[in-house]
Amino acid sequence: MPKHSRKIIHIDMDCFFAAIEMRENPALKGKPISVGGHPNSRSVVATCSYEARKFGVHSAMPVSIAVRKCPELICLPVRMDLYKQASKVIHKIFFDYTDLIEPLSLDEAFLDVTTSEHCNGSATLIAQEIMNRIEQSQHITASAGVASNKFLAKIASDWQKPNGLTVIRPEQIDTFIKDVPVSRIFGVGKVTQKKMADLGIQNCADLQQLNTEELERHFGSFGERLYELCRGIDNRPVKTHRIRKSLSVEDTFAKDLNLDTCLLQIPRLHDDLTKRLRQARKQQKLIPKTLFVKMRFYDFTTTTLQMTGTQTSVEAYQHLCKEIWKRGHKAVRLIGIGIQFHKPDQPEQLEIF
Repeated sequence: MPKHSRKIIHIDMDCFFAAIEMRENPALKGKPISVGGHPNSRSVVATCSYEARKFGVHSAMPVSIAVRKCPELICLPVRMDLYKQASKVIHKIFFDYTDLIEPLSLDEAFLDVTTSEHCNGSATLIAQEIMNRIEQSQHITASAGVASNKFLAKIASDWQKPNGLTVIRPEQIDTFIKDVPVSRIFGVGKVTQKKMADLGIQNCADLQQLNTEELERHFGSFGERLYELCRGIDNRPVKTHRIRKSLSVEDTFAKDLNLDTCLLQIPRLHDDLTKRLRQARKQQKLIPKTLFVKMRFYDFTTTTLQMTGTQTSVEAYQHLCKEIWKRGHKAVRLIGIGIQFHKPDQPEQLEIF
């Protein structure tokens, strides 16, 4: 499809879990709150209100640290069933406008409305109508980005949060993209960002000064993708069925564990993983490629070990657990186990463990 022929909307709910909690308890509005658990439970922040973010609180931060940054923080447990219920209603609204929907999580999704006849085919009016319907039905707000591709639409949805709508028209791309910080580019993490900073690269305009060969020399195979993204080029279609690459379960423990206690946790984690795998296989064919264990020690250092295998078993994960323990010989605060899958077009390889 030609570069500018698509009409893509990215909808992103504003601090979704926290917004639902404030809806359920209006007394929380205007206060710094986090959803994730109690500070003594060793949990992490799933999301937080904008009032909490002013203190430097953010998602994935340990709740204990969040409370130190914001002593008045109100810490709430996760109520996933409540959030899923709201998400289901919101996604039904999406389907009133298009069948081409790519959910990214409970609180965000891409919509391809290129051929939609709603609102006289205006993606901008469709996005505004969806935002209004979400607020009316769920009493929470969403932000939206409208552009000719997924990359730009996602950047746009974050441009005027909360409750903002940003439209990037095809003729505006060349001007808009130049000021976009490299940190907004998908795939540019802290390590790549630091490497770019060392090269004097802060935004997409800086990246545009490098040709493909130079980008590949500095950033490897990612260089070619960077060449396109820094110019606002993204030809990925909206995928209605996401291909699952992996599946995992993990648990953070109230008290640090030794190796023997870690091994005792594996059967329970394996049961949870098996249930999730059974459910996932109802939606698509999944062929295991490798099994892996993740272990986070008491000092927050994290390491992962994997092995080839087509069948999950308690014994296989306990074996990996013993091997990964040798790397640290330290008390453990988190254990995760999981599976990585073959790509759909790859044949199954029979392995003997």
